[in-house]
Formats: sequence, C-alpha cells, structure tokens
Amino acid sequence: MRLLLVEDHVPLADELIAGLGRQGYAVDWLADGRDAVYQGASEPYDLIILDLGLPGKPGLEVLREWRNSGLSIPVLILTARGSWAERIDGLKAGADDYLTKPFHPEELALRIQALLRRAHGLANQPQLEAAGLQLDEGRQCATRDGAEIELTAAEFRLLRYFMLHPGQILSKSHLAEHLYDGETERDSNVLEVHVNRLRGKLGREVIETRRGQGYRFSGVTG
Repeated sequence: MRLLLVEDHVPLADELIAGLGRQGYAVDWLADGRDAVYQGASEPYDLIILDLGLPGKPGLEVLREWRNSGLSIPVLILTARGSWAERIDGLKAGADDYLTKPFHPEELALRIQALLRRAHGLANQPQLEAAGLQLDEGRQCATRDGAEIELTAAEFRLLRYFMLHPGQILSKSHLAEHLYDGETERDSNVLEVHVNRLRGKLGREVIETRRGQGYRFSGVTG
C-alpha cells in the first residue's frame, strides 16, 4: 500500500517513514501544503496522512481542495491541536479520521489498517480474510486452518494488497504503483517472482494470471 505523508516536522516525519516502512507501506513524504495539493491528487495513493500546521498552505485548505476536486482517498489528520472545534473542522472538510499529537505508533498503525479496510468495504473484518487465509498485519504472516504461513516483507506487502482487492484484475503496472514509493525502481519481473513465490506458499489457484491483463486474487480456495 502506498501512502502520502504530509508533515513539516522533519524528526517526526523521519520516525513515521521508518515505522510505516517496517509495517510494509511505501511512503512518499512532502512538507509543504502547496506541493501536497498537486501530488495528492495526481499520484495513486491508498491513504494520506496529513498534518494541519503546514507551510505554504494550511492542511485544512489542502484537504478542502482535494475533496472539492473529487479525491476520495482516505485522509487521516495528524494535529497537535486539541480543541474539539478544530477536530470538527477537519471532519467537516472531509477527513476520515484524526489523531492528536503525541500519539502511540501502534494506534496510528491500527487506525491506518481500519481506514484501508473500510475504504474497501471490509470495515466489519477485524483482520483481512480471503481464500481461507487470515492475514496478521502485526506479525506480517498468514494463517490457514490454524497453520502459520511465513512471508517475506515483499510477499506480505503483495498479499495484503491482493486481499484488499479480492476478485479484481490487477495489472503489473497497477501493483507496482501501489507497492512502491515514487523513488523506487519498479521492475515487473521482480513482481512476477514474488507472485510465483506466493503461489508456492498459498496454492497456484489462489492467484490467477489473466494473459495481457494481470493477476486476479480469487478470494476463494479451489
């Protein structure tokens, strides 16, 4: 999953980028509200983390411009401001959730997971489940019938994306755009290797190849 972090406090941004990276997210970082308006609307992000106190353009104004342009990506607001009025302003502007600084990293991780599940119609699931698999995002492994399936970091990122999009045909370019940040070289051959390794662990029937189109995660076991 590819996230945009808009935060002008560099030490916090560095900490968040490192933490989110360990959780399997690809993160692009911006520190200026003016840049965020354009990039948030032009790149295929799965979720945006937005600070309110930004240089260039305030976070609330950035959020309003995104929503007015039709951007429906989930937005989680980070703010040092504690007043109820400002939180209400953020929700009215189109925020999906907010977190007041300081916050615990685990709470941020759980809120992101919940927002992503909600965005894909899976709000009632406490964890991702499909094709007889349960995905433990904290431990970055899968289980089936009580048996644990170990995953590499790359396999975990790929499986999580598949499980959020069961039954959908996903091209290699689409997957690459959502699994890697804007600075990472995107190699479709590497992606194919990870898909084949997942098939070896989960069963070939779980991930179907559609020639000339991409891959389809079945959502059911064969």
